[in-house]
Amino acid sequence: MALALWKEGVYVAGMTKELAFPNDLAACHAMLREQALVAVAQDRAITSQESVIKRQHDKIEEQRIEIAKLEKERDIALQLAFRKKIGRYLPDPKQFVLDFDDTPEVVDAAEGIADAALETIAGYERRRQATEKARNEQLPAHLPRYEVKLDVPEHQKTCATHGERQVIGYDWQETLEVVPPKLVVRRTGIPKLACPKASECGVVEAPRPVGLVEGNRYDTSVAAEIMVAKYAYHVPVYRQQDMFASCGWTPSRSTLLNVLEAAAHLIRPLSAHLREVVRAGPIIGTDDTTVTLVVKDTPPPLDADDPKAARAREVIAAAQAELRGSITARMWVYRSITSPINVFDFTVSRHRDGPDLFLDGFAGSLMADCYSGYEAVRTKSDGRIIRAACVAHARRKVFDSRASHPVHAAMLLEMFQELYDIEDRAKPLPAAERQQLRHVEARPIWARMRDYLASDAVSNVMPKELFGQALTYLRNQFEHLLVYLDDGLLPIDNNETEQLIKQVALGRKNWMFIGSVAAGYRAADLMSLVSSAARNDLDVFLYVKDVLDRLLGGEKNYDHLRPDIWKQSHPEAIRIYRQEERRSRADAKAVKRARRRIARTG
Repeated sequence: MALALWKEGVYVAGMTKELAFPNDLAACHAMLREQALVAVAQDRAITSQESVIKRQHDKIEEQRIEIAKLEKERDIALQLAFRKKIGRYLPDPKQFVLDFDDTPEVVDAAEGIADAALETIAGYERRRQATEKARNEQLPAHLPRYEVKLDVPEHQKTCATHGERQVIGYDWQETLEVVPPKLVVRRTGIPKLACPKASECGVVEAPRPVGLVEGNRYDTSVAAEIMVAKYAYHVPVYRQQDMFASCGWTPSRSTLLNVLEAAAHLIRPLSAHLREVVRAGPIIGTDDTTVTLVVKDTPPPLDADDPKAARAREVIAAAQAELRGSITARMWVYRSITSPINVFDFTVSRHRDGPDLFLDGFAGSLMADCYSGYEAVRTKSDGRIIRAACVAHARRKVFDSRASHPVHAAMLLEMFQELYDIEDRAKPLPAAERQQLRHVEARPIWARMRDYLASDAVSNVMPKELFGQALTYLRNQFEHLLVYLDDGLLPIDNNETEQLIKQVALGRKNWMFIGSVAAGYRAADLMSLVSSAARNDLDVFLYVKDVLDRLLGGEKNYDHLRPDIWKQSHPEAIRIYRQEERRSRADAKAVKRARRRIARTG
């Protein structure tokens, strides 16, 4: 209230100025009422100003939080841009040490874990020592060799005491050389037979070999080289032009693309068969990434029977109406977990009809991220499809936001580490035993994590913070994260599928865009074949060339052309060194985790 004081017959209002009261009592009362109204108005004005100030203060606080969030996101983006993209977490050994009772059960469990870890380390050391002993630094014996014999200087050929020196042997030094690849032209003679006595009897000739293109001008080896260079080594066509030119043949880019198109047309039935193989399995891992699709002025020719044609027309027509030169299309990968087959699929957008069409008829578990399209596919399937979430994806969100709440993040990351330690021990087991181990050891950790997410300990984390978003993701996806516990065939994460997307991302940096919808379909088919061959540790060139030769020869049993079946009759095409490298990396990782388990139980 405004300050009102009586002072020697004078009213002081608001401590501003003195007023003289009239002698008339009614007039005096009127003046007092007027001053009271003024005081009330002043109170209201002050209250309104205080309300405005509070709103502004709240807005400033919200902006401060938003700025802090953006700064953290910027820092994380910079870290991702300029460091190895590995979310490695090294726990503080002094943190979270649990003091268990020295009961026989606890001691036996700890000793069992330690013994298993020590056996893992000992086995790794034995294999490493055996590998080092077997390692041969000599150049491969099967490589062709030629000899160059050096001569001794003339003044050293004669002994001052006994005369001319004789050659008693050679010390051989082997040096590896690279001979640039060469192109050769095969001339195939097609005999023509005619009757020597009467021309009207006609001419007969041997059947002409079927080729990729008219006239059989380019061998399947040329198509295989273009395919492997573009989709295994990510070399765009214009650079392949230079590579062929260095061998003596300078093709136009359109020639290379025509050969590639002919090969894609030939393998289309095999690609469709690989799709069916993936769909027939009980588990599929999937992921997607963007590719740039060029939009031309005229509508693209699309197959009327293609179920994706309607969506393609709609999206491209909208882009043409807006005078856009390109749109962001999608390349999807579907990875079978039980068969070593990868299949890529191209769509003009990320609309859910892409996975919806591919997964039509599939029944099983779908390992995927939280994209709403996958959830819609699951809902539409009426229980036919179960969506499993990627544990590594959830862990990554916690790891990337750990700076703002390091203690909470450390608690969660420690739990994730325990889960992966269990998975490391479960990996070599049969599916049934793996599921049992997960049920006994991993499920209690998930229960602990659920309790922690619901506890007051994390109640002060703001939902809009990065760490708050990570917690929200965990809570929303929690049931999907648990799906792998009930199926020993399901992996704990989708990492291997996500790594396949890197093939597209790496290629995208080189060939930059896709020229048409048809080119996108071709790229998906060719990548499916090349990626599946690489997954089976095959020499991709040998595999692709043989497949093209057999398809040209009329092979219709596409199951025989699957890379995992083809390799059984072509052991010479298996890259053994890839298998050894993978085994060595897995051993090293197992040893690290075993040592960590020993430290935890010690």
